[in-house]
Amino acid sequence: MISEKIAAILDEKFAFFNHPRFIEHDPIQIPHRFSRLQDKEIMGFWVAILAWGQRKTILQNAQTLIDLMDGTPYEFVLGHQASDLKRFEHFKHRTFQYPDTLYFLDFFQRHYQNNNSLETAFNLGLKAEDVSVEKGLNGFYDYFFQSEWAPERTKKHIASPQKNSACKRISMFLRWMVRKDEAGVDFGLWDTIKPAQLVCPLDVHAMRTAAQLGLMKEEKANWKTALALTETLRELDPSDPVKYDFALYGMGIEEKTLWN
Repeated sequence: MISEKIAAILDEKFAFFNHPRFIEHDPIQIPHRFSRLQDKEIMGFWVAILAWGQRKTILQNAQTLIDLMDGTPYEFVLGHQASDLKRFEHFKHRTFQYPDTLYFLDFFQRHYQNNNSLETAFNLGLKAEDVSVEKGLNGFYDYFFQSEWAPERTKKHIASPQKNSACKRISMFLRWMVRKDEAGVDFGLWDTIKPAQLVCPLDVHAMRTAAQLGLMKEEKANWKTALALTETLRELDPSDPVKYDFALYGMGIEEKTLWN
């Protein structure tokens, strides 16, 4: 049971961090640079997957990707030829390298040739009555790697509940695409996945803060613990528990104690 004191802290911090000023300090700024749905999806997904390490480097590399795609990701994805791929040869972000880039481009091209939105890729196996997006994430993983030439090395970059991963980066991307409110930080572009089904993006910052607030034991981040934290947050808002990701993440990176 979440105490009134802790609930008040979470609501206060959610209201503070769920604000347009948050955008310029977060990777979500990358998809915010575009107006077209598909550009938001492509760069939102890609920057979310690359979102580990120094924020400055993440943003720089995301911009490099945009430049390599001539500033129009969706048009490049649909229209690029084999001769256009060599330009990505020297692009890398930590362990994400050329073979991974090639496969991402191939996946996006195959998907958008037959679908208007990336949303359909996350609906495979997901039902309206499902409590969480677990089946959707597992379905996406299988769909993403259904190509016979999918590199084994690329599989480490796409998390899934069936591997007991916390799925932090994909859960963050889904929050961007699904949640919608007046603050305008998250996009709320998708309708078939409901905010109530989202799972809290569990990283070291959120986990540490949640443990300090007594919302969970400080233990290993995995799918089980991400579900448990989300279930606890449903006490405060059953229809939108993941909105408190703003509070947990924000407090986790503040350079002051939680209680000041």
